Amino acid sequence: MKSSRELSVDHELIEKVENFNLSGIALKGLKWLLGNEEIQAAQEYANTVSIVRLGYNDHGPVHMRKVALNAIIMFDLIRKAGIKTTLENDLCGDFEDSLLAVITAAMLHDIGMGLGRQEHEIHSTTLALPFIDKLLNEVYKEDDYRKKAMIRAITLEGIRGHMGTFYVSSLEAGFIQVADGLDMTKGRARIPVSLIHNPRSGNIHQYSANSIEEVRISAGTEKPIRVDVNMSSEVGLFQVEEVLMNKVAGSSAKELIQLHAWVLNETERRYL
Repeated sequence: MKSSRELSVDHELIEKVENFNLSGIALKGLKWLLGNEEIQAAQEYANTVSIVRLGYNDHGPVHMRKVALNAIIMFDLIRKAGIKTTLENDLCGDFEDSLLAVITAAMLHDIGMGLGRQEHEIHSTTLALPFIDKLLNEVYKEDDYRKKAMIRAITLEGIRGHMGTFYVSSLEAGFIQVADGLDMTKGRARIPVSLIHNPRSGNIHQYSANSIEEVRISAGTEKPIRVDVNMSSEVGLFQVEEVLMNKVAGSSAKELIQLHAWVLNETERRYL
């Protein structure tokens, strides 16, 4: 059974996609992903391994939904700014095709954590492929092989590239990297509370992860996307500099983002 938090994010995701007023393909795909019990089980087990067995942070249903939500918000901003996606620029698809690829990649990017953290992005592509194929056959015509092949590839690129360990060339995959890094509010930072099982007193990971109060995504004044990270202590800058910036720096979406960090909503530090 889904948690109240999952149901809340589900509602928000559906509302965001409905507001695009598209043909319905992306919305149908999103609802399929949210309603698939096998995907839900894979997400939950990934979280069990991450938290219970390995002592890491959330890599489960809520996290994957939060990444999808972050990506959708950023996609809305680039659309309003008149920026085309890679599928659009390559004349291979339209905005809705790209949106579906990003949502799918976000919803499946961490299911490989069920096998362990090392190379989990690779394991995620293997586990995700059957779901991707079922989804594409659900929302596109059976003989639309070209479109399904392109969206499958973009989706897998996003999943494989989300850790920043593989170069990504599509804007869609680049946004998955950034969206993943932005799920970093208190208790949710992408570096676990400790990278070791028996942390020393004063461990930087512990304190930095708990100091991030809010991450806000909005329209920028200089670039299409503005990200503001508010923290209760300067130690939170560690999360921004060592986690988020590592993902953004290697992302194909880097040039579209301005990044600001705030300590107690007063002291500002500009990164991008």
